[in-house]
Amino acid sequence: MANITSTTELKNAIVALETEQRAKGVELKEQFSVAYKSVDPIDLIKETIKGGIISPGVIENIIVGGVGLASGYLTRKIFVGSSANLIKKLLGSALQLGATALVTQNAQTIKYVGQLLFNLYSSRKKSSTRK
Repeated sequence: MANITSTTELKNAIVALETEQRAKGVELKEQFSVAYKSVDPIDLIKETIKGGIISPGVIENIIVGGVGLASGYLTRKIFVGSSANLIKKLLGSALQLGATALVTQNAQTIKYVGQLLFNLYSSRKKSSTRK
């Protein structure tokens, strides 16, 4: 900026700087809004789904992991129940870990057996309704 020699030039320079400051403030707010939306967890999930980044393999792995955790949890609840025995709780935790690992490592086999049982059940149901 050039040297200011009069009060009129000073007032004009102040007005120009205030206008520039307001414009930069609006731009900064817009940039903050864009940055906030880019790190918002819900928007991240939406963009991931829209972008097709989640492949069927990833979804299947998430489902298998969830089923493994649920089966381990249920196994522990069945074994331990509401017992206050520390040994029983420790054994229940070990059993939970083992059941979770077993289900997640043998997911394809469990899926295949489940499909066979479902097909067997549905074929029996169809044959009983035909009689």
